[in-house]
Amino acid sequence: MGAYRELFDVSITDPTGFWGQAAKTVSWTRTPQRILDDSNPPFYRWFPDGELNTCANALDRHVASGRADQPALIYDSPVTGTKRIYTYRELLDQTARFAGALRGLGVDRGDRVVIYMPMVPEAVIAMLACARLGAVHSVVFGGFAAHELATRIDDARPSVIVSASCGIEPTRLIEYKPMLDAALEMAEHPAATCVILQRDQHRCQLIAGRDHDWQELMATAEPVDPVPVKATDPLYVLYTSGTTGKPKGIVRDNGGHAVALLWTMRHHYDIAPGEVFWAASDVGWVVDHSYIVYGPLLLGATTVLYEGKPVGTPDPGAFWRVVSEHKVKALFTAPTAIRAIRKEDPEGEHLARYDLSSLKYLFQAGERLDPDTYQWASAKLGIPVVDHWWQTETGWAIAGNPMGVEPHPIKPGSATVPMPGYDLKVLRPDATPCAANEEGSICLRLPLPPGTLPTLWGDDDRYVASYLSAFPGYYLTGDGGYVDEDGYLFVMGRTDDVINVAGHRLSTGAIEAVLAEHPAVAECAVIGVADELRGQVPRGFVVLKAGANPDGLPTSWSARCARTSARSRV
Repeated sequence: MGAYRELFDVSITDPTGFWGQAAKTVSWTRTPQRILDDSNPPFYRWFPDGELNTCANALDRHVASGRADQPALIYDSPVTGTKRIYTYRELLDQTARFAGALRGLGVDRGDRVVIYMPMVPEAVIAMLACARLGAVHSVVFGGFAAHELATRIDDARPSVIVSASCGIEPTRLIEYKPMLDAALEMAEHPAATCVILQRDQHRCQLIAGRDHDWQELMATAEPVDPVPVKATDPLYVLYTSGTTGKPKGIVRDNGGHAVALLWTMRHHYDIAPGEVFWAASDVGWVVDHSYIVYGPLLLGATTVLYEGKPVGTPDPGAFWRVVSEHKVKALFTAPTAIRAIRKEDPEGEHLARYDLSSLKYLFQAGERLDPDTYQWASAKLGIPVVDHWWQTETGWAIAGNPMGVEPHPIKPGSATVPMPGYDLKVLRPDATPCAANEEGSICLRLPLPPGTLPTLWGDDDRYVASYLSAFPGYYLTGDGGYVDEDGYLFVMGRTDDVINVAGHRLSTGAIEAVLAEHPAVAECAVIGVADELRGQVPRGFVVLKAGANPDGLPTSWSARCARTSARSRV
């Protein structure tokens, strides 16, 4: 652990020196002279006097430095039969013009823009355009039901909502516009201006005076220059499940985010400018933000945006086709995806049809990588299968295998070692440290490194109560686990009322609240149960009121639970 240990130790003993050096990879409009503001604990701020523009770092500087004609974004959509490559020049042009369109609708620095989109290039363009203006984007998973969307609209209070006419699944088309209209009816926040991307597969009805057609706006939009913002200004707000059922708005700032993601692309994922990185995630999750959009583009790499599934679009060879066709060096996905592929193709016959010589790493995160899945993927691919562990709150890996620094021997079931910047401790309830192999609460000593959440959107008190109150001086991850005698971290599962379904965090409290709305229910509870494919699934238990008729209740609950993006078995 020589090279890793040296980096890690410096990051803990001299964090300002370590991150000050890392910050030199970012293009600043005002270079930070102060690295860490620790004057108001527990609200630490990185690079407080620095200024930059994240979009300019992701696009403009690469065009200026000779990468204008390099592929920036590869869009591969088996559900529509579409493939398109955007060079850095083309992506910059589209982004600058959509930023101009947003400015024409009144969007300014600090304003919020909700993005409710499928996996299409316009979603990436909308995110980057917000960053270009210094606006704050909040991406909501395309297909979230109206109630979930409405709660996020009320919390973020956007001036503009960007959406599409539909999303496309392998077996069905999902109309977004009716859900958006219903959400705006439910929301207390005054109806925002909407920009709608009309897809060829379905065109929706626009509301005059409120809704604008994406293509019509782009036809007349003038490109705008990037707006410098403070390093501590928010780049985005991303909502995640809370134990109370109310989603928490995770804030990501501009400066620390750019510094941290650039560092991880080189040192954790071992990616260089010009290489192809594919995070097979969804636009509504943190992996998309960090490793489809910002991380690869900040580095000057090529990123893949995939609108499809690991199986069924058209077969379990779908991922391997993308890797082979686009010469992907590193694939990042959830264990659920690999389990789905293994289930449909246990002998790897589809995998064997493709030239995977470009693929050097398979990174896994979002849920625990079980040893069986690890062994299968490792045997079939013959490359390092690298588990790592992080959260929406942190934005990048807490623990992993630093492939760009010093690859470590892999222990199945372990996320390997803490990443530089994270002073990780496993604590007993009395806050004393656990011994090797003793399970406890996984905590991170403050201050957290750059790129992690500085607070929750509009709710400092909830930030402290949720993460910082259980063990003063530490951030509580909400996960339990242990560190073995070699310093390897094993994450065993959540210690709160949030369950992990196929890498997606769902609040059992939110599902219980939906079940309890039914007039026949006296009491209810929801737990997570093991599932071979998805890791966990919600299971609901109800006690009916005296004399209540149970006929038809399962159908009613299925419809209600769709509001929480869960399908509960009751």
